[in-house]
Amino acid sequence: MDSNQKPTIGFIGLGIMGSSMAGHLLAAGYPVNVYNRSKDKTNALVEKGAKWYDTVGDLAANSNVIITMVGYPTDVEEIYFGTGKILDRASNAYFIDMTTSSPSLAARIAQEAEKRGCHSLDAPVSGGDIGARNAKLSIMVGGKQADFDAVLPILKIMGSNIVLQGGPGAGQHTKMCNQIVIAGTIMGVSEGLAYAKQAGLDANKVMESIGGGAASGFQLLNLGTKMIAGDFAPGFYVEHFLKDLGIALDEAGKIQLDMPAVSLAKRLYDDLVAKGCARDGTQVLYTKYIPK
Repeated sequence: MDSNQKPTIGFIGLGIMGSSMAGHLLAAGYPVNVYNRSKDKTNALVEKGAKWYDTVGDLAANSNVIITMVGYPTDVEEIYFGTGKILDRASNAYFIDMTTSSPSLAARIAQEAEKRGCHSLDAPVSGGDIGARNAKLSIMVGGKQADFDAVLPILKIMGSNIVLQGGPGAGQHTKMCNQIVIAGTIMGVSEGLAYAKQAGLDANKVMESIGGGAASGFQLLNLGTKMIAGDFAPGFYVEHFLKDLGIALDEAGKIQLDMPAVSLAKRLYDDLVAKGCARDGTQVLYTKYIPK
């Protein structure tokens, strides 16, 4: 990329996190092209100077760097490999897939990108809506060192903890580690606060004590507070976390690793989805522990 001028960035997927991330890029002076399945979600960005494209392919053809942050691996596969989509239309571009997706799919995209003279990085993130709004995301990257170095200034606008983990797919594997840890932690937070409630304690006072001790952490301080308040609005959708747990279990099977905590978390979230909680935040798990 020409270091003397800012590359044009195409951003696909303007959801809860993507809209904030694209907004930071705009504010930093980058030309930003946008596409989202629901066009109305891009209105605020377009008003600030982003350029809307009607198709993924047209956006790809007019962007130097293409960032994707969509829902599921099937969505990633479609926007990259679909006829007339990213791989068909992009030219000498850098691809940064920030979706939490399959490591094997990330490696496949990188292989096809190289055949076409493009560059690819898998760069899933952690930090949720709060991290996206505050540009404090943790970004886990897989790909070539030279490609990482080329796009690092862009990544730094969206995150504060950015690490190249290895080759293609390594970023996605690292994100699975993150989700595995969260799965166990959020169950612990839910159980601990449910115990406080059933024992007749003041949950806010409990938080004063354990929030400053060895149990403290993002899940307790942020989601625990929401659990106590009965606030189950999404920072991260249950259905998306359930997708991540499925990927983690699939990958664990490939390396012959048993993960009982993740298996339990998946069963609990499956039950919540069956009860209509797919679009709630992950903290709704708390309701599974409160006696009816």
